[in-house]
Amino acid sequence: MPSSHDWINKPLGVVEAMFAQSNSNPEWEAKVLEYFKGQLKEKESHSWVPSLNDVPLHYLKPNSLVKFRCLVQDMFDPEFYMGVYETVDPSTKANVLRCGKYKDVTECGVDLNSRNTVTAERQTFYCVPIPGESPWAKESYGCSSQARVVPSTSYVPSRQKRSYEEDDDMDTQPQKQREPHTEPHGNGDSKRQETEAPSSQTTAPSDCSSHLDLNFPLPGERGPACLVKVYEGLDSFKLNDTLEIYGILSVNPVLTVLGEEKDPSLLLLNPTESMETPEEQRAHDPPASLVPRLHMLYARPLQHNNPLLPSAPTEDQSAFVSSFLVEMASVRAELLAYLTHVLLGDGLAAEYLLLHLISNVYTRRDVLPLGKFTLNLSGCPLNSYTERLYQIVQQLVPCSYRLSMSLHTMNSMRLVPKKDYVANRLVSGALQLARNTSLFLDETQLEQGQLDSSGVRNITALGNLISWQKVDYDFSYHQMEFPCNINVLVTSEGRSLLPSDCQVPLQPQVTPPNMEEYLTTIHMAQFTSQINKFRVYLSLARTLDYSISDEVTKAVEDDFVDMRKDDPQSVTAEDLHRMLVVARLLSLSLGQTTLSRDGWMRAKHIDMLRRSRTEQQKSLNGNEP
Repeated sequence: MPSSHDWINKPLGVVEAMFAQSNSNPEWEAKVLEYFKGQLKEKESHSWVPSLNDVPLHYLKPNSLVKFRCLVQDMFDPEFYMGVYETVDPSTKANVLRCGKYKDVTECGVDLNSRNTVTAERQTFYCVPIPGESPWAKESYGCSSQARVVPSTSYVPSRQKRSYEEDDDMDTQPQKQREPHTEPHGNGDSKRQETEAPSSQTTAPSDCSSHLDLNFPLPGERGPACLVKVYEGLDSFKLNDTLEIYGILSVNPVLTVLGEEKDPSLLLLNPTESMETPEEQRAHDPPASLVPRLHMLYARPLQHNNPLLPSAPTEDQSAFVSSFLVEMASVRAELLAYLTHVLLGDGLAAEYLLLHLISNVYTRRDVLPLGKFTLNLSGCPLNSYTERLYQIVQQLVPCSYRLSMSLHTMNSMRLVPKKDYVANRLVSGALQLARNTSLFLDETQLEQGQLDSSGVRNITALGNLISWQKVDYDFSYHQMEFPCNINVLVTSEGRSLLPSDCQVPLQPQVTPPNMEEYLTTIHMAQFTSQINKFRVYLSLARTLDYSISDEVTKAVEDDFVDMRKDDPQSVTAEDLHRMLVVARLLSLSLGQTTLSRDGWMRAKHIDMLRRSRTEQQKSLNGNEP
């Protein structure tokens, strides 16, 4: 049986040993998966595996086990490969049965006439780091790693990334544990800046210095993209899934030929490659030094992306949730006070912002997404306030993105992903986001001017996202609907031109002479431990189950009838739906999984305060709808 570190350092050795013992019994493949899943179930074993998110490629040993926290950005067509093949020993002329699974290239001396050759099928996913992942989340994931890595002896880049060179906490393995390699596994001229997205996401990449468009959904993103080879459970994965993938890293130099004539022997692995256009080859076979291959052994769906919470449903998670539920009410009060200061003393707006931050689409009824709670904070001060507000939100949530809705941005930016039929790939857009991402739409940046056709399409896409929690991807000849679960916060000077579930006019109680200094002071006053509690609180509240008893349902129905007795137009069915959403979020914010009568009365009360404020604002600004 392999030693404790062989399954990380030499996973192919484990695979080949099980294949050799199988005597052509197909059950060996299931045993391989069971073995690695079993190893990863060991306590803290996940932290032993190096992560592509945290460690530069030149620190990772080729053919070792690595993990990758990612979003499935595109799914390529299935490809064929030699699952089993025979090679001829040049000295003895004897045939040797080989395993081709979890590999990109076959060994030399393939017997093409062998009857034992087995052709198998696998699929390739193009995966990118989770878009908009907050710096604190990345740092926390990196600090929790116990992986021991050294620069690969076979990969020597011309210029290493400075931030990794300065990492004094990185452990090293003894020299004797390194694997000797006879071939270089990277291009010495490849530069790390090529793993950064262009600074502006437009319909065509404007950065000519980048030899490869890594197709990140958001501008300015950093990190590796990865081609993930998937062998089992293809039906269980969908586009835009967020996964933590464990697989065998492949950076074979044969894969780095880009724009050159391919070796004819490689076509034995996948004959369809001879039919690809140059654009398709470029998109589907980028240099492995920039886009490594990862042969999936196991993938764990990420229900959330908060490193401070247990990642999978276990006994440890249940104990964690139970212990934190005791603190929910006190943490809520502290967070509410913090948000009140951030919103310039406006307690009602802080209450609604808190509810917005824990909202979540928990189910869909026909086309209606239930649980969404898009908030429009109107009356926001101009200048730098909204930008600083976003930075504070970014410090609280694992994933976020601020879209400055300037005229130039709306007319030039690509929000909706589009199919490129020439390259046979899905070109990403800024709305291709992971579930529970906080999307901050800054409408205070919108100036007078004319939206062109692209800008109109972008505004329409944002409206559909807010109303229906879906994005219609552009496939040229038709549109394809992709459901999503994105928290949208709109900041505006007046009422937003976009739809929302709830508008709260901001009423500042303080007017600091220096807004930047005021908000920085508020944020710096919070200890890291306190901010971490807020981060856990917001993620945990989203995961709680919720129900309404028959008794409370009847009470709510009777109350609704009473409210409409005097004036049927005063409270509509839409108002009732919004109050039920607010009541649900209020209950969950206190750690309560059922609605009480007190909770319902509290929801009615704050909704009445909000509506009164909105009506007052309308009368002051007679020109608003």
